[in-house]
Amino acid sequence: KRRGMTLPLLVGGATTSAKHTAVRIAPAYDSPVVHVLDASRSVGVVEKLLNKETRAAFVASNVAAQAELAASFQARNQKLASYKSACEHKFQTDWKNVQIDMPSFIGTRVLDDVSLSDVRDYIDWSPYFMTWELKGKYPKIFKDPVVGEVAQEVYEKANQMLDHVITHKLIQAKAVYGFWPAAADGDDVIVYSDEARNSERTRFHFLRQQWERQGQKDYRCLADYIAPTGSGREDYIGGFVVTAGIGAETLANQFKKELDDESAIIVQAIADRCAEALAEFLHEQARRDWGFGVKEGLSKDELIDEKYRGIRPAAGYPACPDHTEKTTLFELLDATKNTGVELTTSFAMMPGASVSGLYFGHPDSRYFTVDRITKQQTEAYAKRKGWPLTEVERWLAPNLAYDPDA
Repeated sequence: KRRGMTLPLLVGGATTSAKHTAVRIAPAYDSPVVHVLDASRSVGVVEKLLNKETRAAFVASNVAAQAELAASFQARNQKLASYKSACEHKFQTDWKNVQIDMPSFIGTRVLDDVSLSDVRDYIDWSPYFMTWELKGKYPKIFKDPVVGEVAQEVYEKANQMLDHVITHKLIQAKAVYGFWPAAADGDDVIVYSDEARNSERTRFHFLRQQWERQGQKDYRCLADYIAPTGSGREDYIGGFVVTAGIGAETLANQFKKELDDESAIIVQAIADRCAEALAEFLHEQARRDWGFGVKEGLSKDELIDEKYRGIRPAAGYPACPDHTEKTTLFELLDATKNTGVELTTSFAMMPGASVSGLYFGHPDSRYFTVDRITKQQTEAYAKRKGWPLTEVERWLAPNLAYDPDA
């Protein structure tokens, strides 16, 4: 807006939302601002914006929808507990008796060249159909009277492309994962240099829920899943970075030069699916390495439905919305050297078909949403990270329950 730009703005990706776009971004720009779930689904949006016959109606519809989302956000009655009260009512564990397993190794392991044929059985195909704006869950979508036939067609094309990629080794997949001695210190998790636990190597900083929900008993923070200092128990935390995107962009660009945009989209979409599948594949191995997953015996469908013990939350997602925490994980794993995945200045991962996160083995760990936080917690978080409050507010803008500029 400052530069006088009029080009429509498309906002998307797994960690964005239509509501945040409507509330925070669209009001700051005079030209159309449209939320799309991911880059591949922007095709239909761009088509409507470029078509003189459909543009006006599409823009009007988008503005109306965003006005409703913004009004809903302003009108919602979400009560927040004080940060002090949330900490006092944190998720509790009987640390004397809870099962804590010791990993079979401490440090990192690298999978330098993972065959996509080893991970394709772990692919969750349901999100792939969303790339083509086909709603339905795999494999039931094939029987859908409206989209079933088209879904079958795009599925077959995807697997033909995957066969081609695997046969000619056009895309490379890599991974690194590891385990470290750890202990919770309030809402932080200390990572120790070794098993002696005398020297702090680094620490992860987490946020705590503050919103009051009907029937709730606690306010969760990921640090609650790690045995605290002074508990008398020795605990561990794990982490990983995987990519199935090495070579994907080059291949997609090659198809684009040949004016084959469909194949370019397919390549990028299956690379994303393979990255998620590799994360699932690696988590299964990590649980075995941690001991508690040795006798798991789950089917691939049960793995996709997360029927196992433990979680693998990623920085930027609801349980730990601060993207900047990826830096600590990447340093622990020496991820760029070991996988080729790099962090941009906005902490996105390149190649795009990459996944990273932490491993928690607590028997009762589950995913949750931090949602909005008060200035009291933001100030405490900034102090723990040793960052200026303004910098922390910048990165946590979607989660702030107050206007930092007010």
